[in-house]
This record gives sequence, structure tokens and C-alpha cells, in this order.
Amino acid sequence: MPEPRQIHGRTIHVTGSGRQFKSDFLEKFSKCHGLVPLFVYAPLVFWLLWLSVHRGLAADTIASYVGIGIFIWTFAEYWLHRLVFHFDKIPKLHYFLHGIHHDYPNDKGRLVMPPGASAVPAVGFWLLAQLVLGDVLALPAFAGFAVGYLWYDMTHFWTHIAKPKTRYGRFLRRHHMLHHFKTPDRRFGVSTPIWDIVFGTFR
Repeated sequence: MPEPRQIHGRTIHVTGSGRQFKSDFLEKFSKCHGLVPLFVYAPLVFWLLWLSVHRGLAADTIASYVGIGIFIWTFAEYWLHRLVFHFDKIPKLHYFLHGIHHDYPNDKGRLVMPPGASAVPAVGFWLLAQLVLGDVLALPAFAGFAVGYLWYDMTHFWTHIAKPKTRYGRFLRRHHMLHHFKTPDRRFGVSTPIWDIVFGTFR
């Protein structure tokens, strides 16, 4: 069994799994297969797009707002990862939200957020989209936001379990593995490094 590594004062277990709950019942719900979010949120995306058409939005308007939603997600992904997931001033909360993943980065049951947990911030983002864009334009924008989230979740799952075949795939995997095993205070982008480059955390 590989020995644990010490990185930035944390003990990183290359194998094994930590616990979030004392209760075995609750602990079961803290894990899920990496593809679960795809089967939960992909139907939501199609439903939102169907509603967009049903409400009379033109195809180019839908496409534009889906693109805006995806772009906004990349920004949210970076700052949520940097400011929320890596907020360690409250150690127990940090461990619960994200620290456990850094302590046990190869635990396949914790490579994506269970839908029951991700639904909470999703509702908040949906309400914000409605407030800013109105009931109709929020539909395609939030569909794009959800597409961005799925792309992030699937990319994160993939970087931990796959052996990429393409140059860009190898780059993304290396970028994220460096975040885990060398610079946990940098390289916060998972699905794209764009905001790491913009905000100076790329290296």
C-alpha cells in the first residue's frame, strides 16, 4: 500500500476513503458514481430547452443564452473552487465540502457532488438567473449553466480515472493533478484553465 504524502501540511492518502458522517446510513448518501449527475441533470437541460422553445424564444436567442450560461459557469467554477471549496478558516466545514477529496483524491465515490447536495446551490443560481434575466431568458441561460456544470463534473471524474489519449486531455489531467499533488493553492480551473490564466493562478 502506498505511503501517505505530506503536501502543504495535509496528509494525502493515495488509497482509501475518508468519512463525512458517523452514521453508516448517511455515509452511503455522501458518495455516488461519477456518471450520476449526468443522468440527473441532462434531462433537466433538455426540459429547460424545450420550455425555451415552448415560450417562443428563437433558436439564435436560445443558442446565445446557452453560450452565456456556459461562460458564466466557467467563472463560477473557478471562484467556487477557489473561495468556497478552499476556504479553510472553518476546518470541519472545509473538510466536509472539499478537504476530504484532497485527503483521499482517488476515492472514486467522491469525484462528483451527489445530486442531493448540488441541488441546493443549483436552486440559488436558478433564482438568481430569474432575478437578473426574467422567467423566460433564464431558461436557456440556466440550461447552459447546467451544461457547464456537467462538463466540469464529467471532466473532474475523467481526470481522476482516465488515461487521456489527446494532448489537451493530458494537459487537463496534468493541470488538475498538479492542483492535488503540488499546488493546492493554485490551478483551480478543472474544465478549463482560462480563469487561472486571467487571475494569475495558472502556475
